Amino acid sequence: MGLSTHVLDTMHGTPAAGMTVELYVTHGARGEEATLVKRFALNADGRNPDGPLYDNTSLKVGTYRLVFDVAAYFKARGVALPEPNFLNRVSLDFGVAHVNEHYHVPLLVSPWSYSTYRGS
Repeated sequence: MGLSTHVLDTMHGTPAAGMTVELYVTHGARGEEATLVKRFALNADGRNPDGPLYDNTSLKVGTYRLVFDVAAYFKARGVALPEPNFLNRVSLDFGVAHVNEHYHVPLLVSPWSYSTYRGS
């Protein structure tokens, strides 16, 4: 249970080790207000080194945002990106309706595309 994320670099076929991620709690009808909860760099497996972002007792019903610093990650990997970059920071807004369920938010990303889904 709780909330977790995982990022895979589809350009290199590896976990996105070192990518910076920010987790926010959002407020307002459209999530226009956001409070930073934590900022972290992904470990060698492309996951938060401290484990789940929220455990099952800390996760609350509400809206959240994960922001992935895609351009900085690919630049650090030596990928030549145009200026301005096609993708800079990928922001995913999502809702948690059932705190007794696990919310896993994976990101598959390249410098030119990304996809996500609710994982298990």
